[in-house]
Amino acid sequence: MVKDIQDLKTIAAQLPDTPGVYIMKDNGGDIIYVGKALSLKKRVSSYFNANKDTKTRFLVSHIEDIEFIPTRNEYEALVLENNLIKKWKPRYNINLKDGKSYPVIRITNEAYPRVFRTRRIIQDGSEYYGPFPSTGSLDEYLELINRTFPLRKCKGPLKKRSAPCLYHHIGRCDAPCTGKVSAEDYARQVAKVRALLTGKTKPLLKELTVSMKEASAALEFEKAARVRDTIEAIKVVGKEQEVQDFIEDERDYIAFGTEDEFVTFSVFQMRGGKLVGRELYATRSAEEEAAGLLQFLMQYYSSDRKPPEKIYLQIPVDQDLIGAYFQEQKFGKPVFIVPERGRHASVLRMSRENAWFDVQKRKKQADNVEAIRELKLALGLDRLPRRIEGFDIAQLAGTHTVAAMVSFYNGVPDKKNYRHFNIKSLKGRIDDFEAVREAVARRYTRILNEGLERPDLILIDGGKGQVSAAVEILSALGMGDIPLVGLAKREEELFLPGESDPLTLDHTHPGLRVLIWVRDEAHRFGTSFNRQHRKNDIKFSVLENIPGIGPQRSSELLKLFGSLEALAASTPEVISQKASIPLSLAGAVAEEVTAYQSRLGKPS
Repeated sequence: MVKDIQDLKTIAAQLPDTPGVYIMKDNGGDIIYVGKALSLKKRVSSYFNANKDTKTRFLVSHIEDIEFIPTRNEYEALVLENNLIKKWKPRYNINLKDGKSYPVIRITNEAYPRVFRTRRIIQDGSEYYGPFPSTGSLDEYLELINRTFPLRKCKGPLKKRSAPCLYHHIGRCDAPCTGKVSAEDYARQVAKVRALLTGKTKPLLKELTVSMKEASAALEFEKAARVRDTIEAIKVVGKEQEVQDFIEDERDYIAFGTEDEFVTFSVFQMRGGKLVGRELYATRSAEEEAAGLLQFLMQYYSSDRKPPEKIYLQIPVDQDLIGAYFQEQKFGKPVFIVPERGRHASVLRMSRENAWFDVQKRKKQADNVEAIRELKLALGLDRLPRRIEGFDIAQLAGTHTVAAMVSFYNGVPDKKNYRHFNIKSLKGRIDDFEAVREAVARRYTRILNEGLERPDLILIDGGKGQVSAAVEILSALGMGDIPLVGLAKREEELFLPGESDPLTLDHTHPGLRVLIWVRDEAHRFGTSFNRQHRKNDIKFSVLENIPGIGPQRSSELLKLFGSLEALAASTPEVISQKASIPLSLAGAVAEEVTAYQSRLGKPS
């Protein structure tokens, strides 16, 4: 039983008004927090004042006893606090055990360089680019680079070949291995990649715009559309890339994000004008911001990792204390700077965004663990539904029917385990039940055959019919013991196998919110896959390139007329009347499909 708050106030009031270290313990006698103070009495008493923040109230709720060690001055208290934290690793002090490096983009130091993501910084003259607001934006850059610049993908030193690989045949590599591109031309492509990664994209955009116009004038509409998409992608990713500087001094940028007891520190290491490392340290702490940052600096820098010349910080720290500590440890005397504006403030802001993003992710994951506990109770499950697999069927007028399966673990997406399926059994028919049967059969046959991890819960987007279709397959596979639930969109009702009436939860129920997230993510993933198929279908591409004709209208036109040939043979008046579209738009359709048929050499 934790002591009454009045008992703790009495203990605090009896502490000396001198420097020292205070040690807080829980009801099991474990040390949960160590702090330093210029005045033990005033500092410890402040924990029990009214209107304290959430993390302080949380810490206080676990305190059973308070001990102290007096010191001669605040610096001795700082050093003792640091030593005790390293020795005991209290739950609510800064602990750097969770540090991890994040990937960056590397351009290798070779005659024909490669571009790829890596976590290893190798000092061999290679170039490293970042920081990025998130790993998602890094992947967007790599996808854009791979799509736009035909650089080699093979690993290791370039080897001479007699014939190029598949990447050359699909336009993704200029095949320097076979001498199909000179070193100078290849270097020009690499220079464009550097321009993209450093935000210097105006000349590149100008060149692509000229290429798009030339393709359009030559009636190469598909090529023009691809170049247009590349231009838009460059503009989008360019908005996320901060301005890079090339100042030669050594510097670190240290920022943090915090909410409740969750804290993440973010460090960007710049050496010679380039990013050489990016690290996140996730911990839980009841520290005030300045005290927590001071603890972080003392733990982060060591004889193996000495501080650089300059350290840019999010907030000020006591420079006398940290400076004295660094000098005693023979770390030198770096300059601590809190920039208010300019490029240093910009990089520090990005470092802070990285930390804040990590805090939000961790807090959401912690919240969602509680949500799946609520879901277990609501559905009457025997075990916690840590692994949830959700299915959605996507199609447009019966074309390109696909199934998407997403995987969530502890209530958050586990994207490496997402899967999609081309539905082969329908042959143009619209039958969601049969599509569910095929997707579930293919997924869980594989799990059965390969001995893969089974989910704790399966979510089907739909009602009784879709649930029955999935149960039918699972039972046939001997996997009917896996819990399954359907989620209908209109009222967010839950359909359980064997139950005639749906289960209705309050829309604010944490467990329901997780299921809605799974369902919506499956829908997004499935729709994206379906759209990708339609882009690859020339019939849809021809129609969707016409202003005013989107996915829905192109599907309706093909359904009404049956083929592009039939559309080309129809007059604008017939198209307008049959498809219920304006005559001017029908004229544009007739003109485009007729031109397309002519390019193919077919009579209209």
